[in-house]
Amino acid sequence: MNIVTLLPFIVLIGAMFLMTRSAKKKQQAAAQMRDEMQPGTGVRTIGGMYATVKEIGDETVLLEVAPGVHAVYAKNAIGAVLQDSEYNRIVHGDEEESDSDTVVPDDASSLTEAADAEGTDKAADAPKADLTKKSDAAEDAGEVRKDGKTDGETDAK
Repeated sequence: MNIVTLLPFIVLIGAMFLMTRSAKKKQQAAAQMRDEMQPGTGVRTIGGMYATVKEIGDETVLLEVAPGVHAVYAKNAIGAVLQDSEYNRIVHGDEEESDSDTVVPDDASSLTEAADAEGTDKAADAPKADLTKKSDAAEDAGEVRKDGKTDGETDAK
């Protein structure tokens, strides 16, 4: 056989080997992560639910999804084991301590207060713009258009 005819098969086998190897590594990492779970650890399920581990069995995990509410899940349903700080930030809304004292306002009113306090409010001196269409004003007054038709009428019979 010629090497040119074998080359596509060799490339295909090599690609399959690399894909199965990376998938096996991911499965091993996920199994190791699940083995590191301990009671009291915060977890996220593959469905996106956050809960606290209460008991760990051979193939199942007892999770507390809310105070006093327990559910049994398969170990394979655990998507991530979270650190305590991350779990508390997501579930309880705890804020992380930041080193800077930067305050971000909730609205833009604090940005314009300085200009209002100085008395340089130029927007009050400017005349207000008329944003209505001239045709809208004519229709509101009950006038008929030039061609004698009101809105929605056509020549079709």
